[in-house]
Amino acid sequence: MAAIALAPALVTVGLAATALLAPAASATAASANTSANADADVDDFSYASWDARFEVSLDDEGRSRMHVTESLTARFPDSDQNKGIVRGLPTSYENAWLELEVLSVTDETGAEVPYETDEEDGVLYVLTGDDDYVQGLTTYVIEYEMRDVVLAADTGVDEFYWDLLPLDSTQPIEEFRADVVFDDEMTASMTGGARCYVGVAGSTSECPLTTSSDGSEFHVEANELSAGEGVTVAVGFDSGTVAQPAARQPDPVTDTVPAIAALGGLGLSVGGWFAVSSFRRSRRTSGGIIVAQYDVPDSMPPLLAAVIVPGAKDAIPAEIVHLAVRGTLRIEEGTETEAPRLRRLPGGRIPDQLDVEALDALFTDADADGVAELPGSSEDFAARMTALAKSGADTAASRGLVTKARSRGAMILQWCAIAVAVVGFGLGLWGIIAGRVTALPAFIAIAFGLFLVLLSSLYSFSKHTVLTAEGAREYEYLMGVKEFIRVAEADRLQMLQSYSGAERRQDGSANVIVVYERLLPYAMLFGMEDEWGRVLESAYTAEHRGAAWIGDPGAPFVSGQLVAFAASSNAAASYSAPSAGTSSSSGGSFGGGFSGGGGGGGFSGGR
Repeated sequence: MAAIALAPALVTVGLAATALLAPAASATAASANTSANADADVDDFSYASWDARFEVSLDDEGRSRMHVTESLTARFPDSDQNKGIVRGLPTSYENAWLELEVLSVTDETGAEVPYETDEEDGVLYVLTGDDDYVQGLTTYVIEYEMRDVVLAADTGVDEFYWDLLPLDSTQPIEEFRADVVFDDEMTASMTGGARCYVGVAGSTSECPLTTSSDGSEFHVEANELSAGEGVTVAVGFDSGTVAQPAARQPDPVTDTVPAIAALGGLGLSVGGWFAVSSFRRSRRTSGGIIVAQYDVPDSMPPLLAAVIVPGAKDAIPAEIVHLAVRGTLRIEEGTETEAPRLRRLPGGRIPDQLDVEALDALFTDADADGVAELPGSSEDFAARMTALAKSGADTAASRGLVTKARSRGAMILQWCAIAVAVVGFGLGLWGIIAGRVTALPAFIAIAFGLFLVLLSSLYSFSKHTVLTAEGAREYEYLMGVKEFIRVAEADRLQMLQSYSGAERRQDGSANVIVVYERLLPYAMLFGMEDEWGRVLESAYTAEHRGAAWIGDPGAPFVSGQLVAFAASSNAAASYSAPSAGTSSSSGGSFGGGFSGGGGGGGFSGGR
């Protein structure tokens, strides 16, 4: 890596020498040498020998402890390629932390070798050397300790099942030797089962395992190992010989309860959301009786009704149609089929102040004849329509139809969710601090669950827009309008004749058209414009007249015109510009194991 950094400097020197001393051949040689250094790979070396000694014993708690001394002789190239080696050591084994401690790094004479460590993804990396390059045969003696290296296997025995070499190494090894030594107490409890496996990960090829006369020491050798080939030893002991760490014992309190708490907390949070929804629905009830209504007062324009009716659709198109059927404007075909225009009509009565604001917003860019196009793509127009919709919400609040309030039920459920999630998080954290690797998945689940619960609190603890008592009465009235729109034609005509309000208008079918026209904007809010448009079209046909408020005044009304207009005006109101752009826990000591099936191993590479 540093050789790569030197490449530009060497090129500069080579070019200067060429300019002064001239020979072209010399420049070519310098360039080739620089290229060779730049292409050097720090992992491109081998080990002349790899010797290791593993001393395994029992501590005062009866748990296993291992002292390891590795003597690695690297064969580096005779060029500035490497500054040392990197030895990776695992930090956990079968759900328990190994409490790994690097004691020293020296050379073959015992002189200290500078090193640093870095931990990532469960591996502690020992990086030897400094800024100086090393060449040829170089020996590193790494001494470290681990705990809990013996596992209680599923076969009913305790087992030392260990990878003596890293199977993630990219360097071949010319000669490998290892001694595995057990203390007297462990030796006395041996079952007699011992195996050695050699080869790449998953290989079942066995290798010779020499035993000392007292049975306490095992010796293994292997030569000419290719990169990625390892040696694994498995030795069996009587069950219960080695005490296991608590991390390997099932503990639902730290391994399961946090995950359950995460689900419980999220469930309670979801319950809080439903409580908010129920709270908002309950505030829409006044008398609780819906009576069909055939008219809407002037004080309830569509912009205001859209705030009161949950999920109201097409508020802007409905407001435009409302102004059209009231005679203040006419909807005409524009220069383009999908871009209608509005013509302001003089003398029309403007029912409400919100209608005044709507007319001002719609005709801001009108020409001298009072004609305004509905643009297909205009941020200014969309911004005015957004402000108009907000004005409807502000007016609903100022007229006492809506207010802000919190749901007590949602707050109670959310506090319970937080309590459950916090308790689960505490238990999960306790498991992690105690060294339980098995607690990690549950801890991740509760940590994520706690985050979602706290995020959900922003909704459950917030004040929400709900109807006041007056707003609930207006809501039920509008639901009566919806009921009138929904019923059959014969029922509607009977209702019109039975209400005194209908009698105040001129008698006859023309009265029906007036009523139907004025209810059309509210049918659009309810998502019933297609159905109501056909009803209105049928009424126009029966009267042999058209709709003076949309299209050509002399042409018949077609309900499809209304659907097309709603789509185009919605698109104009909501326009926004595009943005720029593997280990085994049993069986090794009795055969059936494989290379790489135990703990240990790790990583080896160059620096």
